[in-house]
Amino acid sequence: MRICSIASGSSGNCIYVGSDTTHLLVDVGISGKRTEEGLKKLELSMRDIDGIFITHEHADHISGLGVLARKYEVPIYATEGTIEAIKNTSSLGAMPEGLFQRVVADEKVTVKDLVCNPIRISHDAAEPVAYRISHGKKKVGIITDLGNFNDYTVESLKGVDALLLEANHDVNMLQVGPYPYYLKQRILGERGHLSNERAGQLLCRLLHENLKTVLLGHLSKENNLPELAYESVRVEVTMSCVNSESSEANIPKINPSDFPMYVAPRNELSPVVRL
Repeated sequence: MRICSIASGSSGNCIYVGSDTTHLLVDVGISGKRTEEGLKKLELSMRDIDGIFITHEHADHISGLGVLARKYEVPIYATEGTIEAIKNTSSLGAMPEGLFQRVVADEKVTVKDLVCNPIRISHDAAEPVAYRISHGKKKVGIITDLGNFNDYTVESLKGVDALLLEANHDVNMLQVGPYPYYLKQRILGERGHLSNERAGQLLCRLLHENLKTVLLGHLSKENNLPELAYESVRVEVTMSCVNSESSEANIPKINPSDFPMYVAPRNELSPVVRL
């Protein structure tokens, strides 16, 4: 099993997850051409893709969907709310009939030898989800675009071997940055995006000895820096390791050096994580 970010950021997201025989995309928020170029670097093509799983209908997650759907007619998996929102997105153009496959949070979907579990998240979209994808005993989690997390989030992602986790913004950069007040409040709100610090706090609750790799993704171009995201999350994990009186229960004492952590590039492939 392997996972690779083809693009990740506030301007476009596309994640590949696959096994030897099954190949999936999670979101296609970049052009069809860029998606195909990314797959080619993975020695794949859109003809190999068995399904496209959509997290929600915002443009940075679906902008390439219309072109790819019409050209390749790949099944599209999404919640009912997301499907209706996609159908009402005029910029995508006409979508071929019969491609949409409805998914429901906490109900597994099997595509050949991969099992996909949608996870409810808090975001200002119609019916957004994250995904946990399994191949045998190996599991990866892909969770971005959430304003907050809770015990359900943690339980849904417990035990993943690799994780792509949103670290969207630095709170200070956002507060002093050029965004209008209403947009700042949206991003900081319960249905907005995870800050670097909150991403680190969620990661702390998901740590376990067999966690192989963490990819930090969906960074804001205006309100974050790759180095800042990496360091902020690393500090949160380090603090959880040395603070034996932590209020977060059952956090193992694992150092950041115990597992590789990368920032997924905005416009390039991330390292390929193999499990």
